[in-house]
Amino acid sequence: MPVYQLNNEIVFPPPHLAEEEGLLAVGGDLSIDRLLLAYSMGIFPWYDEGDPILWWSPAPRMIIRPEEFAPSKSLQRSLKKGLFHFSMDTAFEEVIHRCAKIPRTGQENTWITTDMIDAYIALHHAGYAHSVETWVGDKLVGGLYGLSLGSCFFGESMFSLQTDASKAAFSILARTLASWDFTLIDCQLHNPHLESLGAYTVPREVFTAQLNAGLHATTRMGPWTAMFQHTVAE
Repeated sequence: MPVYQLNNEIVFPPPHLAEEEGLLAVGGDLSIDRLLLAYSMGIFPWYDEGDPILWWSPAPRMIIRPEEFAPSKSLQRSLKKGLFHFSMDTAFEEVIHRCAKIPRTGQENTWITTDMIDAYIALHHAGYAHSVETWVGDKLVGGLYGLSLGSCFFGESMFSLQTDASKAAFSILARTLASWDFTLIDCQLHNPHLESLGAYTVPREVFTAQLNAGLHATTRMGPWTAMFQHTVAE
């Protein structure tokens, strides 16, 4: 399959035309409109600093439905200790910068480039991108961020400075999204950490059907801070 060269027009080729490893297109920009179109089609950017923007739509796709999430016994024990407390959308910029800087096995450079950081901060200010923060006292020890459209959440990255801090953030995310009637968390690519949280892979046609169904729901715009606090209080 050819890799499509994007220009200034905000369009993408059909995702099923992606190469075997998932690469679909190159070029374009990281404007809010282009990113929203990309995610609504199951496409996301992923590239190294200094390289052209690469757009991916892998198959199979790793997902989890929020209501299916079941924390492991060890995570349940960790949560019951009451060491952590949580928030949403109170430290988005710190979370994304932490995600960019955290060392990762097998990765020399971060794919969360300067332009990506700026783009997702813009999405956050526009009400589409959100973060979950894990705190010990007043110290941010873990978290994650992603994008919300309809009843779908597209996870981007997470970080942890303390055992179980990112897993706890994911647990809070899944529990909260389930209570808000979200139907899909897109985890994008397979990795063992996400698999340990209950994520699994599905064929492209299954992912696309769930994505399209979820996009019919009204997008819950941010910030989610007060909505999360209200949900926790219920």
